Amino acid sequence: MTGDVGTIVDTHLHLWDLEVSDYAWLPRGSPLHASFTAARAKAELDGAGIGSAILVQAEDSSRDTEFMLRQAEIQPWIIGVVGWIKLDEPDTARRQLDNLLPHPAFRGVRHLVHDDPRADFLAIPEVRRSLTLLADHQVPFDVPDAWPRHLTATTELATALPALRVVLDHLGKPPRGDRDGFTAWRRAIAELARRPNTVAKVSGLQLAGQPLTASALRPAWETALEHFGPQRLMYGGDWPMTVPHGGYQPMWQVLCELIGELGHAERARLLHGTAHAVYGGREVPR
Repeated sequence: MTGDVGTIVDTHLHLWDLEVSDYAWLPRGSPLHASFTAARAKAELDGAGIGSAILVQAEDSSRDTEFMLRQAEIQPWIIGVVGWIKLDEPDTARRQLDNLLPHPAFRGVRHLVHDDPRADFLAIPEVRRSLTLLADHQVPFDVPDAWPRHLTATTELATALPALRVVLDHLGKPPRGDRDGFTAWRRAIAELARRPNTVAKVSGLQLAGQPLTASALRPAWETALEHFGPQRLMYGGDWPMTVPHGGYQPMWQVLCELIGELGHAERARLLHGTAHAVYGGREVPR
């Protein structure tokens, strides 16, 4: 997709530093239990011809968010940060949001709902109050790894708060390799996409033990296109979560094969237009 080089925004990239936090969810002894720096990320993006990225929180903590914002201050290719606030304490969330809003790189909020032991997290009244505050300030809310516990709850949230821009990360993690689960995921995606305040990221589709090929991803890809359309989809690399699956390039090449089947205008929406519409931010000079 050489015609798109330089304009592409990776809307889902992580950095973490084990000297900043221990990121308790990282499996010790795995390739992910290491520091992943801005320099390493930039080398991966350069190798793929991608000009800019949005950092997404990797821990439910202020220190992780502050770390990302500091990186954005010194790395011009970082055009946004999706951080964290304590959604289940509305007064705390308000204070944190007041501190984040003036930062030029702040673009959204995410909570690791899939790691939260509360299955009803998105329906907790205090969380809903905090999310209403995000809606009031036009701050998007990312939902990670929604399948299976949180995809229906995400639809219920989008219905209850129509002014909140809800971003479904990783297409909700379609359960490739599980026929019945995939059928249920497709139904849930169709229902979510009926809410006009929702968008989805084509990201994080790697699964342990499942092939990483265009044909393997096509059913999920075509489901996303059918229900969201390119105008409500955006690309995310999900690095360094792809490191155990060969790094940045294998997933990028597979998605290039699928995205390359779209027309130029549709590619433009998915590769950068939707990102700027949802998260705002500056274009990187070319």
